[in-house]
Amino acid sequence: MILILSPSLGGATPPAAVDLLAVGPRRDYVPDMVSPAFQTAEDLLRFHEPGKTAELVRGTLIVREPPGTAHGVIAARLLYRVMAYVEQHELGVVIAQDTGFRIARDPDTVRAPDVAFVARERLNQIPAAGYAELAPDWVAEILSPSERPGEVLEKVGQWLSGGVRLLWVLDPDRRHARVYRADGSISMIGPDDELDGEDVIPDFRCPLREIV
Repeated sequence: MILILSPSLGGATPPAAVDLLAVGPRRDYVPDMVSPAFQTAEDLLRFHEPGKTAELVRGTLIVREPPGTAHGVIAARLLYRVMAYVEQHELGVVIAQDTGFRIARDPDTVRAPDVAFVARERLNQIPAAGYAELAPDWVAEILSPSERPGEVLEKVGQWLSGGVRLLWVLDPDRRHARVYRADGSISMIGPDDELDGEDVIPDFRCPLREIV
C-alpha cells in the first residue's frame, strides 16, 4: 500500500483515501489470441457465391465483383490474337480469364490472370481437375478502375516470384502497358508501340491500339 501525503494538510491522507489509492501487485492482461486458420486451394475450389469471383492470397480469400464488360472485351481481343498465333506455331496453350494457378504453398496463393500462356513442354503439369501448381510462362493483367497501385504491384510481385517469365499489365484508361520480366527489367509500351512476346512467345507482335 502507498501512502500519499498531502502538503496542504501537512500530514497523511485520511485512511479512507489511502485505501482508494492502494496499489496492488501489477497483473498484465494478455488476451487469448487465436490465429485465424489459413484457407487452402482446396477451400477455394469449393467456394461458390453467385455473381462473385475469388482468389486466394497467402491463405486469405479475396472476393470481388466480376470484371466489367469493357474489361472482358479487351481480354477477348488479346486472347484471340495470342491464341491464334500460339496454335498456328504449336507453342503451347493459351488460357482464358479467371483460371486459377497455385503459385505458392503453405499458405496457399491462387491467382487468376486475365489471359495466360503455358509452353508446350510444361503442359503435362496441368491436371485434369483442380489448379495447376505452376506459374504460366506469360501473363496479361488488365487494370480495372477500382484497382489500387499497391494491389497491382503486389500481384506483379507474386507472379514474378512464382515463376512468370513475361508479364503485361494493360491500362485501358491511359492506353499504355507495362512489361515486367523475370530478370527485373520493366518497359513502358505506348499506344503507338507493339506488344512483343519476346523469347516467351517468340516473334509474336501486336499493336497495343488493337487491344486497348
